[in-house]
Amino acid sequence: MIYQTPDGGKVEALRDISFQLNPGEILTILGPSGCGKTTLLNILAGFLAPTSGRAIFGNDEINSPSSDRAKIDNLITGPDPSRGMVFQQGALFEWLNVSENIGFGPKMRGVPAAEISSKVEHLLDTVGLGGFGDKAIYELSGGMQQRVALARCLANEPELILMDEPLGALDALTREKMQSLILKLWRETGKTIVLITHSVEEALFLGERLFVMAPRPGRIEKQYQLPFAERGLNESLRDIKATNEFSDKRDEILAMIWEMEEEIMGRQEANA
Repeated sequence: MIYQTPDGGKVEALRDISFQLNPGEILTILGPSGCGKTTLLNILAGFLAPTSGRAIFGNDEINSPSSDRAKIDNLITGPDPSRGMVFQQGALFEWLNVSENIGFGPKMRGVPAAEISSKVEHLLDTVGLGGFGDKAIYELSGGMQQRVALARCLANEPELILMDEPLGALDALTREKMQSLILKLWRETGKTIVLITHSVEEALFLGERLFVMAPRPGRIEKQYQLPFAERGLNESLRDIKATNEFSDKRDEILAMIWEMEEEIMGRQEANA
């Protein structure tokens, strides 16, 4: 992905990013600021089109030659209900109550009101907000608003859920509770999830697979296959974080990102 700058220059945000998601997988993406994490997520969401290469969703023809692009039915060319997005801020409609926010997507698709009502009640219970359906958005805490955002995303029954630092604005205790909720929803719904975060611990705990990205241009520096998300379904989050295996991986990745940040600062000072 190459951006054109106002002065006629170019910024290469992503280069040679290549991977395949497995159905039902939870992937976390981590890296220093400016490494292209959000750009990558926006390409998967269909908000951006890559300047070269392609993103394909739910199609076996991933190895088709580029000349056959037009023949690939599932080439990502724009947003689609099959790919849901959860933002750092809830991006909720303040003029609608909790239930109306959750049911907004199905309503726009013409789903019958009775079916929407049943779905909304189920999702309120799923995210731990039973009894809050009539509440205004401003009456909810930040963590509760993110629960509404998750429920609203699930209401559209997406196959893939994309999360752009969904817990970044929350306090530490609420963030831990929400991490456990994400794992619970992942297991119960079987959804495929891609989650971007700046927190090394969060990326380790929530990711079956973890990408550490490096700038610039943004690229996948290292991949990890991790056991912590599966373990987190049955074990205490804090117990897992206290293990040597977890702390060793955390220290390794922190050192890697710290080295990247030092390199970025060195470049900036050299250009000053």
